[in-house]
Amino acid sequence: MEQRGVTVWFTGLSGAGKTTISRAVEKKLRERGYLVEVLDGDIVRENLTKGLGFSKEDRDENIRRIGFVAHLLTRNGVIVLVSAISPYREIRDEVRGRIGDFVQVYVNAPLQVCEDRDVKGLYKKARAGQIKNFTGIDDPYESPTDPDVECHTDQESEEESAMKVLQKLEAAGYLPK
Repeated sequence: MEQRGVTVWFTGLSGAGKTTISRAVEKKLRERGYLVEVLDGDIVRENLTKGLGFSKEDRDENIRRIGFVAHLLTRNGVIVLVSAISPYREIRDEVRGRIGDFVQVYVNAPLQVCEDRDVKGLYKKARAGQIKNFTGIDDPYESPTDPDVECHTDQESEEESAMKVLQKLEAAGYLPK
């Protein structure tokens, strides 16, 4: 099967549901026989961007590196699912411009919902001053101004969010209808 590559970039606060939705989309795409690669922010930080901190410069470099790998895969016909906080609008736009075949998914959940979900205990540590430059607490998150898809994970199910993404990929011609 000939498939068209695309990067689907999931952005949002920690705990918003980026990884959860991207994994649901991955499962559905694999069931349909598509070549899919997942670049999860946490896993990338353990490998490709190990040693980078959380200053704005390091965060931007982290996103550039993820974008570089995503671009290589995309131009070779792979559907790339990137799950990364990527808090700054300018670097997201830069990466989008480089990749071209790009669908931005804003995984939107209110800060309080993300803190309530806090499966890793990161918000608690950030509020206690144990983590500096934590997005949403003492470092900004710049919401996308015009995302291709917006998932409100405090109002819709994982399935509903995943279907919105798949429908966008179909509408944009990346998947046959």
